[in-house]
Amino acid sequence: EPETKSSKSKSKKENANPASMFAEERPPSPDIEFDSLEEFVLQPAQQGATVKCKMTRDKRGMDKGLYPTYYLHLDNEKKVFLLAGRKRKKSTTSNYLISIDPTDLSRGGEHFIGKLRSNMMGTKFTVFDNALHPDRALPDMSNARQELAAIIYETNVLGIKGPRRLTVIIPGMGKDSERVPIRPRSDNNGLLMKFQNRKMDNLIELHNKTPAWNDDTASHVLNFNGRVTQASIKNFQIIHSKDEAYIVMQFGRVADDAFTLDYSYPMCAVQAFAIALSSFDGKITCE
Repeated sequence: EPETKSSKSKSKKENANPASMFAEERPPSPDIEFDSLEEFVLQPAQQGATVKCKMTRDKRGMDKGLYPTYYLHLDNEKKVFLLAGRKRKKSTTSNYLISIDPTDLSRGGEHFIGKLRSNMMGTKFTVFDNALHPDRALPDMSNARQELAAIIYETNVLGIKGPRRLTVIIPGMGKDSERVPIRPRSDNNGLLMKFQNRKMDNLIELHNKTPAWNDDTASHVLNFNGRVTQASIKNFQIIHSKDEAYIVMQFGRVADDAFTLDYSYPMCAVQAFAIALSSFDGKITCE
C-alpha cells in the first residue's frame, strides 16, 4: 500500500522520498459554490463530501519569520480564497487571528471570523468564533462567542521523539446537521474543562490516527492517498475512535511552505484551519 513517511529524523537526506512511496495524486476538489464566504467557512462540510484545501505560509517581510501569515484556499482550479491567519504580536499566550480577508488581519476588522488561543504551556488551544466575549454579551448569552474547538497536545514524556498525540473536541451536531452552540460564561465551563471533567454531552472527541512504524523506511507512516508528498513530523490525520477509516481531517506537507488540508463532516473550515495553525505553534514541551 502506498505510504507517506513521517520520519523521526529532520535531515533532508533521510527524509528524501522515492516517488514510489506515494499514491497517485487524486483529482482536486470539485467546484464548491457558495454565496457567503463567512457562512461557508463556519458551516460543516456536507456529509459524504471532502473539502480539499491548500494551506500556504508566507514568511516574507520584516517580522514574517516570527509571525508568518497563513492562507487557506480551495484546492481546485479557481483556488478560491477561504481564510487567513496570523499570530498576534503583543499577546501573553499564543493567539492567532483568523480572517476572511487576506489583507485585513486586525482584531477590530470587520473580516475577523475567529481566533485560536493557547494556554501558557502551548499544549492546549481553544477556537472561538467572532461573537462577543461573555463579559460583554447579553444576559441570555445569545450574542456571546461560541467555542468551536478545543485542541490538546499530549506532552511526550522524557522528550521521546515521534508523533505527538493530539485530541480535538468539537461541538456535536443537532438533528438538522447544525452545530450545537457552546457559549460558556467562563473558561470553567468551556470545551477544555468539559473534556477534563468528562462532561461530553453534545461533544465529539477526535484523535490523530496513530502512524504505523515501517521497518523498511525506519519511520512512522500514514497513508494520505497521494495528497501529501513530503515527510514531516507535523503530518497528521484526525479520526473518530468508532470509525478509524473515516478521515475527518488530514494535514500534511507538499512543499517547504505549502500543505494539504482536507476536512469532512462534521468539521468546518475555521475549525480545520485553526487545528492546522496550532500544529505550527509547537512548544518544546510537546516535541
